Amino acid sequence: MQGDQTDFFKRIKSLLPNGWFGDNSPVLDALLWGMSQALAWCFSLYLYAKAQTRILTATDGWLDLIAYDFFGTSLQRGNLNDSSFRNRIQINIFRERGTRNAISKILYDLTGRYPTITEPQLPSDVGYYGGMAGYGVAGCYGSLSMPYQAFVTVYRSPSVGLPYVAGYGTSTGGYSQASRADYASISQIGLTDADLIAAVESVKPFGTTIWMQIKS
Repeated sequence: MQGDQTDFFKRIKSLLPNGWFGDNSPVLDALLWGMSQALAWCFSLYLYAKAQTRILTATDGWLDLIAYDFFGTSLQRGNLNDSSFRNRIQINIFRERGTRNAISKILYDLTGRYPTITEPQLPSDVGYYGGMAGYGVAGCYGSLSMPYQAFVTVYRSPSVGLPYVAGYGTSTGGYSQASRADYASISQIGLTDADLIAAVESVKPFGTTIWMQIKS
C-alpha cells in the first residue's frame, strides 16, 4: 500500500546504485526497514494532519476545535460521535438566522415541535376587525407600542421520563423506605430552559426582544 513500510523500503532500495550490494544483504535491509518504518509513520501523520484541515474529514478533538472556532462554547459535543458532531457543526454553520422562520426551525430541531410565535405588530398574528379575530374565539391583542418584539411559546419534546424511577402515587415509591422513588430534575430528561433560550438567542434578529414561555 502506498505510504506503508514496505512501500518506502522498495522506494529507498530502488535509489541505491546497481552493483553496490549483493542480492542478499540482511544488514542493509535491516537499516532500510528501520528507516522505512520512520518514514511510514511520518507519512501517516501527514495524512492525519491533512484530514484535520477540512470539516468533512476532521476527527477527534480537532472537530471540537472547529466547533469552538465557529461557535465558541455554545456548541458542545456532549456524547456525540465524530459523524454526528460533524453533521451538527455543518447544520449550524449553514443555519438560517435573523428571521422568524429561523426561530421556528431551531426550536423544531431541538424539540420536534413547532413553537407558537406572536408578533404584536403583525396583523396576521393578532387579527384585526372584520377578520381573523373574535373575542374568546381567536386572535389576541396587538400593540403598536411593542416594536421589534415577539412572544414565543415553546413546547418541550415528549419524554418517557426516567427509567426505573417511580412517579408520585405509585406503589413502588415511598418516603423513608426501600423504593424506586428519587428526586429528579427536568434537566435529566431533556433540554433545560437555558438550552432553549440560548438556541433562540443564537438565531434571533439583532436588536429584537423575544419573550419566551416554555411548556411541557
